[in-house]
Amino acid sequence: MSREIVFDIETIGDIRDISSMKITVVSIYEYEHDRYSSFEESELSQLWPLMEKSERLIGFNSEHFDLPILARYYGGDITRLPHLDLLKVIKESCGKRYKLNDIAKATLQIEKSADGLQAMEWFKQGKMDEIKKYCEQDVKVTKEVYEFGRKNRMLYYPTLTGEVLPIAVNFELEPRVAAVGQKGATTGINLTLPF
Repeated sequence: MSREIVFDIETIGDIRDISSMKITVVSIYEYEHDRYSSFEESELSQLWPLMEKSERLIGFNSEHFDLPILARYYGGDITRLPHLDLLKVIKESCGKRYKLNDIAKATLQIEKSADGLQAMEWFKQGKMDEIKKYCEQDVKVTKEVYEFGRKNRMLYYPTLTGEVLPIAVNFELEPRVAAVGQKGATTGINLTLPF
């Protein structure tokens, strides 16, 4: 049973200044338990143990957005957790960045239910349940794109002329090599918190 976790975050703040962004919700899908969960900013302490024990974190544009924001809340070194950014693999393969929604529509004929600006409005209105539903749906879309890409080693993107073209991808989990004295590599538990 895989212990991978697919995740996404929703934020509030100035998108042009990532250091101003604050988390409103983090949603995850745990393969090990086949469940979706969401955590508000005040509940992040419940999220860290799950991430610590994961085999790999999977996100979309997570290396440049989600992880740097999460790092400000996390007591350890979040960059040491095994991580797969689907967008990074896509960009390395074809040289371009695409929106998750465009990849999902072209590959699976599914779409996101809203966007980050709508989630910010919901936060201002105190509609946390709406943000959680939206964020979990984003995680579901990311999960389905990941699973299709891992199984088929291919995703698709739309061109301006309406064509759908393939992108070769490799989402396979790389074997972890145990360093001397590194518990996480042999037990599957990532111990990055400074205890």
